[in-house]
Amino acid sequence: MTTLLVALGSFFGFIVAYHTYGRWLSKKIFNLDPEADVPSKQLRDDIDFVPTKKSVIFGHHFTSIAGTGPIVGPAIAVFWGWLPALLWVVLGSIFIGAVHDFGALVISMRNRGQTIGEVAGRLINPRARLLFLLVLFFALTIVLAIFGLVIAIIFKLYPESVLSVWVAMPIAMAIGYWTFKKGGSLLGPSIAALLLLYGAIYIGVEYLPISFVQMTETAVAFPVEDQPVAGPREIQQATNWVQFQVGSTLLPLPLPMINPIVAWTIILMTYCFIASVLPVWLLLQPRDYVNSHQLFVALALLVGGLGIAGWMGTADLTGSTPAIVAKSDLPAHAPPIFPFLFITIACGACSGFHCLVSSGTTSKQVESEGDAQFVAYGSMLLEGALAVIVILACTAGIGMGHFTKQADGAFVQTVDAAGDPVTGHAAWAKKYDSKGDWGNFGLPSTVGAFVEGGSNFLSTLGIPLRFGIGIIATLVACFAATTLDSATRLQRYVIQELGGTLRSPPLQNKYGATGLAVTFGLIVAMLPGPKGIGTGGLILWPLFGATNQLLAGLAFMVTVFYLWRRSKPILFALLPMIMMLLMPALALTWQMKGWLADGNYLLLSFGGLILSLQVWMVIEGFLLWPKVKGELEQPLPPLAQTPPVGTTSAPNC
Repeated sequence: MTTLLVALGSFFGFIVAYHTYGRWLSKKIFNLDPEADVPSKQLRDDIDFVPTKKSVIFGHHFTSIAGTGPIVGPAIAVFWGWLPALLWVVLGSIFIGAVHDFGALVISMRNRGQTIGEVAGRLINPRARLLFLLVLFFALTIVLAIFGLVIAIIFKLYPESVLSVWVAMPIAMAIGYWTFKKGGSLLGPSIAALLLLYGAIYIGVEYLPISFVQMTETAVAFPVEDQPVAGPREIQQATNWVQFQVGSTLLPLPLPMINPIVAWTIILMTYCFIASVLPVWLLLQPRDYVNSHQLFVALALLVGGLGIAGWMGTADLTGSTPAIVAKSDLPAHAPPIFPFLFITIACGACSGFHCLVSSGTTSKQVESEGDAQFVAYGSMLLEGALAVIVILACTAGIGMGHFTKQADGAFVQTVDAAGDPVTGHAAWAKKYDSKGDWGNFGLPSTVGAFVEGGSNFLSTLGIPLRFGIGIIATLVACFAATTLDSATRLQRYVIQELGGTLRSPPLQNKYGATGLAVTFGLIVAMLPGPKGIGTGGLILWPLFGATNQLLAGLAFMVTVFYLWRRSKPILFALLPMIMMLLMPALALTWQMKGWLADGNYLLLSFGGLILSLQVWMVIEGFLLWPKVKGELEQPLPPLAQTPPVGTTSAPNC
């Protein structure tokens, strides 16, 4: 019952917070005005600036901010126990993360959709703008590299998810064309798209898993003097080629000198370039809208399965994982819970990446200021709910049983020496190998923990385990894909803004900026590592958490200056700002000492540069602070008198 009570208590807290704290922010702090002019109408171009119904933009915003962050972070953090992770997710999302996202969206909307870095130049000073844009550039480069690799890993581990992820793209484009150009309704196409998506999951699981496989070749080995072999024998050896496989059919598309993860990453980055330059109504909005429906169905299934398992006692939270893991039971080389809990769980509690989505794409599409609370504050609370489910899946869900995938695709439950099923803490410890090395539990393991724990929940609804794994794996891959192409578009905006500062026409061009964004992301993703090319990018994951949270602290600084200049209350944002500047700085300093000792100069250089930029910007803000209370920033120049594109509102987008 503990599992069910934790879930219900968390969800109830989120609902209460939305209608109390969220409403106070809307009415008393930001004074939202539904009649105010907004960037989507001021600068409408039907490419980036498109007035959008709040149900559609909610889907885009939520799926863009969620990604795999609220999955990977909590899946790692339960190493310290489920209680610290749960408290940080629930309290953090209500009082820190949702405030961060909400503030970034409102401030950007009141500054013609400028990114939070661009706004910093007027609220603080021009140097702060450049510093912020540089931090954004480095942070987004890491995001592109990491999330590209995450999806490639999912495709490799769960080839049954590939078909459904790619099928969603043409379906979304068809819906975008139908609703935006033809004025059709969304309801019917959305239901049809959802059915097609789940049909593709079933086909992918049962008939057409798609993957790149390592090719083998037959060679003849002749005996030598020290080998007692009567004659020549055939052996199988791997080559440096992979081949595209659909179901059991190998297609004649061998790729030289490349491994499967690299192959998928290159394909994904190519897709990102295309998606970033297309109008938002053609792919980004409808794809995210369809994915949001898929998410709601998957969340409903997970909550239903969790409820049944919790009620029946088969999912025992306290019996699977300690509330707080003793230091002596932590894996070797595990970092201390303070301050690392606050950077390990970012998305789901507070994430700097969200300010980029709020001010980069969402602010250009919201059609009314009155929608901001629903879109930004509401999305963050829903992401917190997702993170709660992930925590429960990676503890109580894993404790329902440990399964091993057979060569024929079937799953067999692991048993102990006595032949009894491995469940409870034994199953959790087997998955997490708590006596092993912290560094051995990487991205494949964290994603796998949620996929397997979540599919255990679904099994209580009568969904076969292999199909449940297909549903959860597709959910994770689709989430990561929305974050990946949204991040590419955001990086394009950042590079274009840097191009304007540096007066570089190629960087101001959307194709040139997008090409540079994808190229840098691919280079970082393909860094060579201990297991070959394409694995070195994963070593940037420790840097991602700290950089992401430093970015949240800087976004809070912009919000605090915005309110300070208007003589508004600031304590509710000032305390989170201090926390989100201090925690990641402490964590990054701790990590840099280790990187220096290990001779890891790549991470040391990245970390030192990002930390230096942050300290510089904090100093700029500190020097300006006493001078600007009650003094409004310089207004934006008047808009050019050009007729708006299209009508005043997109009818169904």
